[in-house]
Amino acid sequence: MKQGLFATVLIIVAFAIAYVVYSYFLPGFITKGGPLVVLLIMLSIMVFTYVFERIFSLRKAQGKGSLTKFLKDVEDNLNNGDIKSAIEVCNKQRGSMANVIRNGLERYQEVLKDSHIQAEKYMSEVQRAIEEATMLETPLLEKNLIVLSTISSIATMVGLLGTVIGMIRAFQALAHAGAPDAIQLSIGISEALINTAGGLIAAITGIVAYNFFVNKVDGFTYMIDEATASIIAILNSRNFDSK
Repeated sequence: MKQGLFATVLIIVAFAIAYVVYSYFLPGFITKGGPLVVLLIMLSIMVFTYVFERIFSLRKAQGKGSLTKFLKDVEDNLNNGDIKSAIEVCNKQRGSMANVIRNGLERYQEVLKDSHIQAEKYMSEVQRAIEEATMLETPLLEKNLIVLSTISSIATMVGLLGTVIGMIRAFQALAHAGAPDAIQLSIGISEALINTAGGLIAAITGIVAYNFFVNKVDGFTYMIDEATASIIAILNSRNFDSK
């Protein structure tokens, strides 16, 4: 499913669920927060949806087995001069790191067979193939992180809007001639505090998740860089020995 279609469907479904929850399942004191509570529930649902989507996607990006064992198997095969087996290990592992390394190894096989490419240019071709593969994989790792950050910011603003509206109602109750309208005053204060709490819950969850995933992606891309550097060093030494 394309990202735009996924976001559209998610907004519609999240709004429908939020409306049902607001209408039938929330305690009475929370519904005093007004219609903006529906929007806050919707944003919270979207945050948790993107959190689970990122968890699933990053696990998939790591591949089927241990990355440490995978890298060791690839290096062992390359040290033994068996590039074909190293590529098969990548095919079994799958994931972002395996895709990048496989792309570099396949390019290395191609340049070895191409008599028009000079030997000293072998590694530059492999490096270029690895960089291209990394550029394709990185956006997949970072996908929806900006959306998660944006939802967190919107939740903060919506909560603040509800706070302002609630305080306006509270001051309107105080502005009545004679004794203040205690009921309207309590409703206004309740609306302000409930929207503040709802906005903060959604925003804090989204911000924490965003920072967690950013660190996770940075660490993963660093591992890819280290792994590809090791692979290039092994290929370079074999290429050097073959001269």
